[in-house]
Amino acid sequence: MSPRILSFIADTTALVIFFTIASGLNERFIAGMAWSDVLVARSVGAVLMVLTARPYGLWRDFLFGKVQPKTRAGEFATDCLSLIAFQVPIYIAIIAVGGASGSGIVRGAAGFAVLMLVLGRPYGMFLEFVRSLFGLTDRGQKPMSLGG
Repeated sequence: MSPRILSFIADTTALVIFFTIASGLNERFIAGMAWSDVLVARSVGAVLMVLTARPYGLWRDFLFGKVQPKTRAGEFATDCLSLIAFQVPIYIAIIAVGGASGSGIVRGAAGFAVLMLVLGRPYGMFLEFVRSLFGLTDRGQKPMSLGG
């Protein structure tokens, strides 16, 4: 199987598993959504995660390539920045479609942004772990690359 297909599968698997759990808990306990609304939001979220997981992986790889963090703190900051910039706008759309109210959207987005600060590096490490399970040892196929 080509590295591009493996990268797509690995990035999608990691994002769907990790953020279905994290987002669902945020929606229920921070945004105050009913479980039925969480189910709708996670159903919409799953579709969007399949569409955005690989672009997010490329975005993260791009930022890591530009920043080239040399410390754990730098890796933490780069993972947090990449998640906040990419995922929070998408998350706002997901919970709005899921039925969150105006104030629920604000609380949910704020809670999710805080989650990105807390979960940024753990998710980055989880993504790298899932990629390694697929035999991907670097940070994935780089944007604009010609090979593989």
